[in-house]
Amino acid sequence: MSNQRLNRHQRIILERIIIKAILILDTPTCLGNGGADGPTDLMLLRDSISCKALLTGASIAGALRNYLHEYQYGYSQEEKNDSLSTYLFGGRRKDEDGEQSPLILHDSISNEIPKVELRDGVKIDITTGTAQNSAKYDLELLAAGTEFPLYFELLIEKGKDKNQLLEALSIALQGLENYEINIGMKKRRGFGVCHVEKWQIWQFNLKDYKDRLAWLTFDRDDCKEKYSQDNLAIEGKIIDIFKEKNRTDQRHRFYLKATFKLIGSLLIRSSQFSTDAVPDIVHLKSQRNKKDESILPGTSFTGILRHRAKKIVKTIGVAANFIDDIFGIAEENNQDAKSSRLIVNETVIEKSISLVQNRIAIDRFTGGALHGALFDEQPIFGGDETIITLDLVLPQPNNAEIGLLLLLIKDLWTSDLPVGGESSIGRGRLQGIKAEMRRFTPDKGEEYWQIIQEEDKLHITDANILENFVSDFNKLVNQVLA
Repeated sequence: MSNQRLNRHQRIILERIIIKAILILDTPTCLGNGGADGPTDLMLLRDSISCKALLTGASIAGALRNYLHEYQYGYSQEEKNDSLSTYLFGGRRKDEDGEQSPLILHDSISNEIPKVELRDGVKIDITTGTAQNSAKYDLELLAAGTEFPLYFELLIEKGKDKNQLLEALSIALQGLENYEINIGMKKRRGFGVCHVEKWQIWQFNLKDYKDRLAWLTFDRDDCKEKYSQDNLAIEGKIIDIFKEKNRTDQRHRFYLKATFKLIGSLLIRSSQFSTDAVPDIVHLKSQRNKKDESILPGTSFTGILRHRAKKIVKTIGVAANFIDDIFGIAEENNQDAKSSRLIVNETVIEKSISLVQNRIAIDRFTGGALHGALFDEQPIFGGDETIITLDLVLPQPNNAEIGLLLLLIKDLWTSDLPVGGESSIGRGRLQGIKAEMRRFTPDKGEEYWQIIQEEDKLHITDANILENFVSDFNKLVNQVLA
């Protein structure tokens, strides 16, 4: 037995690189524990001793690995054995002889007991436009501003290409710097946006006695201590520290950011519980920069965009799976679930005004007030400086899909597509101000278009190109009808 231990394959580690940083949440994040016990349908994952929020190393590794693979190969190809993601994170679960990951990612516990937000949602029947029976759910979210200390350790083994490891690590960590990696659930609806401002790096050459001793005595909890002149922490952006020149980004993406005025009022109901005297119905708020801000969640924007897109394609005869390819499909009616490609971010509504209104339900039979049906609600109202932003990303788009998105923006722009609840009484009407569109492709780089509304004039950059996108959508319609 002892001979088998001596003869087994041993990893000869030449260097160890320790990476530390503070991860900051920019939008609420759903890190569920998967259990059903609790006051909400999905409770937060917490450390059992401190009751602080827990971010597992597996969650971080999964997000980094997926980002690295998409960066190298785009969105449509499967992970290969010689890919950077496999080189840095080891073999995949289905690989029987997969390599062990040289990157160690530790679980992270939030710096403070987290502030929690409650959100609820309901599944909408596309046909009727109303809520499905028994399809309401609620969940706990970590508030924006929550901080997690990150701790990684990269092992440089004998026979491994150090430069390739550092290149892969540099690409993955830059994704966190650039707000391009979300964590937790519902990432494609604006949850889990996060970033790292700077990194701390320690490099230990294990061939050197002093470095070995420094690594053994390294204080994992407090990295402000200076160990030796050769092992001072290097701080800054990851590309400045490793000085690795990254390969070309292979992702094909379409970005659209449009700003609107709010015409009249907007109401998206909040499920937050309060002991204070508040109206029966209050517009949804979320904490940003240590204060509550009125928001428009990505789920609300996505719902109305999907509903209108489905209406367009059903009217002109395009196959319904065209919408499912963009917005995804739930696991029902014996169909396989399919994740959404469209990413719609949560946005803060700037400089809005909250006013309380008294309303009463009307008895439709008598035409009089319904007894006991008086209620208060607090929507937000738009002023001259009130701004609502739609920020979305569509990975791996084709021209027809971009054309459909342009038609949806047109409907929002002209106040034809309301947002939020109570649209039947005039709430949620928007008016376009400015739209910026960018498309990134590995071969062409960045293409940019702009639409600006100035009084009664509409200024469009390269209008013919945008019109061609809509024409490609129309060609798809003709092909289906033919």
